[in-house]
Amino acid sequence: MTQDKLWNANYCKVMAANFSLFFAFYVLTPLLPLYLSEHFGATKDVIGMVLSGYTITALLVRPFSGYVVDTFPRKKVLLVCFTAFAIFFAGYLAASTLLLFLIVRTLHGGPFGALTVANSTVAIDVLPSSRRTEGIGYYGLSNNLAMAIAPTIGIFVYQWSGSFELLFWIALAVAVGGLMVDSTVKVKPQTSHLKPQTLSWDRFFLLRGWLLGVNMVAFGFSFGVLSNYLAIYGKEVMGITGGTGTYFMLCSVGLILSRIQGGKALRQGRLTHNAGSGMVISFIGYTLFILVPNMVGYYASALLIGLGNGHMWPAFQNMTINVASNNQRGTANSTILISWDIGMGLGILVGGVIAELISYGAAFWTVVLVNGAGVALFFLATKQFFLKRNLNETVF
Repeated sequence: MTQDKLWNANYCKVMAANFSLFFAFYVLTPLLPLYLSEHFGATKDVIGMVLSGYTITALLVRPFSGYVVDTFPRKKVLLVCFTAFAIFFAGYLAASTLLLFLIVRTLHGGPFGALTVANSTVAIDVLPSSRRTEGIGYYGLSNNLAMAIAPTIGIFVYQWSGSFELLFWIALAVAVGGLMVDSTVKVKPQTSHLKPQTLSWDRFFLLRGWLLGVNMVAFGFSFGVLSNYLAIYGKEVMGITGGTGTYFMLCSVGLILSRIQGGKALRQGRLTHNAGSGMVISFIGYTLFILVPNMVGYYASALLIGLGNGHMWPAFQNMTINVASNNQRGTANSTILISWDIGMGLGILVGGVIAELISYGAAFWTVVLVNGAGVALFFLATKQFFLKRNLNETVF
């Protein structure tokens, strides 16, 4: 019974640390475009370029971080990455020019990319094998909740204080707290770390799961545009000045409901069911967001996108892990995150350019088209791709 305990102390600590690192990230995300615009006078396309640098760096680092996590002691790798991630928040306080901010923001993506791979891989290590599929699903809830709660708190703090500097201090303090929690996690020594790893492309990107990664790009693109341009779109197009916090709060409600509703399917191993239903719900949410430009469509889309992503993300992560061998868990995690990063980066960059050249409405219509293409790809090809390569007979 002890071996099969899902909510063991180490798993809870890793989840708390994961919540902390994503809270520190997302407490700034919706407000950085406003900060760059008001503090440095940056234009829409420049804002997109500055913000996309973070994701691009994370993307470049993640293939190597998967290899490092699978090769060296994971806890040491985890703590080094978390320390670097926390320190960079102090760089935002010191960045007095747009160029300095660009440099700090871009470099910050490196430890973030490595840290998310290391922390999620340690989470898998401390889970009992019989509860791994379910545990991965709940683990994703920690960053999903941070994604939903942190922007709300960030916006409320900014509206109350009018200080971006205070937000940077909050992000720094939360990141340090997460580092302290992770430092107490006990991880069993991995004998595979002592064995030399043969270098190949499959040590950096899981080739067996390449189509799962391609599919995830479409969903990362959609959320990249939404999370970074929601505040400006709501203010400039819809005239909603204080609704961004409520939007992300409703998104969090959807995420919580998805865990309650989808937990049974994950325990039963119905991964493709969860993935398919989640992406369809999200697609409806993105379509509603742009098709019904009023308060009802705006807030209903938040609930649907949260509900859909809460089903889709853990299913895709589980599918990627289940096409990989046990000594490629880090690579599998980095692969799905790399794909999400590519999508996020493209969404931030392309969304900013389209908004500058045409309008924010056009940028969000592009989201609907790209997201719809991702849904079609899953049902036409990706689902069967996974079933043919699945190494775990208990999931389907």
